[in-house]
Amino acid sequence: MDFQLTPEQQRVQNKYRELAADFATRSAVHDRDASHPIENYDQLREEGFLALTVGKEWGGWGASFFDHTIAFEALGQGCASTALAFNMHASVVMPLLESAEVSAEAKRRIAELVVHERKLIAGNFSEPVTTSLIGERPLKARARRVDGGYRVTGRKMFASMLEAADFVLVMAYPDDSTSPFAGIILLLPREAEGRGVDPNWDVLGMRATRSDSLLLNDCWLPASAAVYCSDDTRPFRHAYLNWFWGSYTPVYLGIAQAAFDELRRLVHARHPEGYAQPLAYHPDVRRHVAQMSADLEAARLITYRSAWLSDTQGPTAETTTALYRAKYMVGEAVSRITRTALTLGGATASSRPRGWSSCSAMAHLGRCIRRRPISASTTWASTNWASTPPTCCRR
Repeated sequence: MDFQLTPEQQRVQNKYRELAADFATRSAVHDRDASHPIENYDQLREEGFLALTVGKEWGGWGASFFDHTIAFEALGQGCASTALAFNMHASVVMPLLESAEVSAEAKRRIAELVVHERKLIAGNFSEPVTTSLIGERPLKARARRVDGGYRVTGRKMFASMLEAADFVLVMAYPDDSTSPFAGIILLLPREAEGRGVDPNWDVLGMRATRSDSLLLNDCWLPASAAVYCSDDTRPFRHAYLNWFWGSYTPVYLGIAQAAFDELRRLVHARHPEGYAQPLAYHPDVRRHVAQMSADLEAARLITYRSAWLSDTQGPTAETTTALYRAKYMVGEAVSRITRTALTLGGATASSRPRGWSSCSAMAHLGRCIRRRPISASTTWASTNWASTPPTCCRR
């Protein structure tokens, strides 16, 4: 395998880095205020990046999962909340466009919304009863057939960018089904009757994802809102693990790179009184920076290989294990890197600079990464499912 980027991949990566540099200027403010970074989403929309991974047959760019990985690694270096939330669009749109279980008509409608109308689509499958430790997805939200459509009732969790997205894809249990693994995915517009929001996303880091709870109170949707329905959703969920949660891994890789770059900037800029050289020459700093560099490069190569396997092999056992391994390794690496960077940077690096309206970049990155161990797939779940054979709860 060769991870040398093509000219087109370099162009996309550079464009995402350019956007990330702009997003970074207001990232801490959005997270402090827990506000939607609407202007960031709009810039990504204007650049056409809603259709980055949509197939060329549907009018998209046709980027691969590896292309997506390098793009969102770059984006994560700017505003982590924007990158994480915006990734949800691809994480739910791509499985539907790639699955043979989804009708051609449903795919055409989704492609029309994304490519031509440039609609931002969020996804909401999680519920209060789900846990990554087991991996099952019992559905309490119910979709009841009525004349001309459906009535949906339930509560969904972690609905990132819910109020910023034009639509949200919701998974519910069909009321007329008898299979415990059945599910239906429905496309809800922002103004749907019976749709509400519980603004309960009051957390330490990545507050600007606004991963609030979606409330569905006898929400009415037309029959055309159903884009997927199956008596057994497990094959669908397993086949697209790369998009459903593996696509979030490069965002955290980008955060690790941003913390590493910020630390190097800080230690080169600080000149202790009475010394000719900056703090970067201190032996402890040099040793830790070298260790961080090795952590970062190892995590990057493991992530790139998992993306390459996904593109070349599809959802094989080897690919699935590689995706879980990458999620675990990146999570551990970014935690070590940001923790070490905060320690080496000291209290000065964590304090709000004079004249700033928000915290320092280092303090902000430290807060962002606090969410990583519990972000699906969690650290414990990743190591469990990466084992061979998997060790899990049995019914």
